[in-house]
Amino acid sequence: MFDLRYHVTSLAAVFIALLIGILVGVALASHGLGNSERKSLEDDVRRAQNRADALETTVESLQQDNRADASFVARTYNALMTDRLNGKGVAVLYVGSVDHPVQSDISTAIKDAGGRTPVRVYAVQVPIDAAAIEKRLASRAALAQYAGDDQLRKLGRQLGKEFVVGNETPLWNVLHTVIVQEATPRFGTSKQPADAVIVVRTADPQTGESAPFVKGLYEGLADAGVPAVGVARSTSDFAAQTVFQQAQLSTVDDIDLAAGKLALAIVLSQPASRADYGVNADNLLPLVTPVLTPSG
Repeated sequence: MFDLRYHVTSLAAVFIALLIGILVGVALASHGLGNSERKSLEDDVRRAQNRADALETTVESLQQDNRADASFVARTYNALMTDRLNGKGVAVLYVGSVDHPVQSDISTAIKDAGGRTPVRVYAVQVPIDAAAIEKRLASRAALAQYAGDDQLRKLGRQLGKEFVVGNETPLWNVLHTVIVQEATPRFGTSKQPADAVIVVRTADPQTGESAPFVKGLYEGLADAGVPAVGVARSTSDFAAQTVFQQAQLSTVDDIDLAAGKLALAIVLSQPASRADYGVNADNLLPLVTPVLTPSG
């Protein structure tokens, strides 16, 4: 379990080592250099070696830190997860098709934290059919304000909010056959408000008419007043992370790992506040707060 600092420092050490090799090679081939030039080259090699030694020490320190983090999570995972999401309903939204390994990670995290089966899981079809969406909305006076290409971001925002709030969802009701490619449970059977929401992007970055729609969708999720988190596995490039951050969604980049599941559960259980966690973030975990249980 290695964070970005470790990878950057390791790469720096490799480049310094290569530089030393180049300098030594030049030194060996420099029989025609004068004393001052040779001394300057030797000083360069010495400085590069000192820098490489310092970087090696830093890498070893980071390795120890990461081993300590992994050990802490392994030893405390069950205790820290127990009942963290007890009684909370979590909704999951995919932009693109459902990624079943990711969904398995999400389900495991929720279950380990004492949560229920997700209240709903929708997969939104992209690219969108903007003409079909406009036709559906324009024919309904109450929803006509969302019709048209210039309203796609506004439409996305409202759909994001409806997805979280549940109950009556007029836009989803009208558009689900156009924009929903998969729904669990069957569309319309779950109207329960969500206490938290997870978003996953499996589709490529969107362009054209789909871009403002998707951007608005993320913004609506983030603005719904509940914890909202964009997630990915540690083995992915997490190309959507920047877009999630711009929409004010928190992110967890390693939900396939125990640390990522713990980070996800903690973020979902606390008041909405944007932050990034995972093996490539500045922080592996949020502040671990105690789970408050009702006293008998």
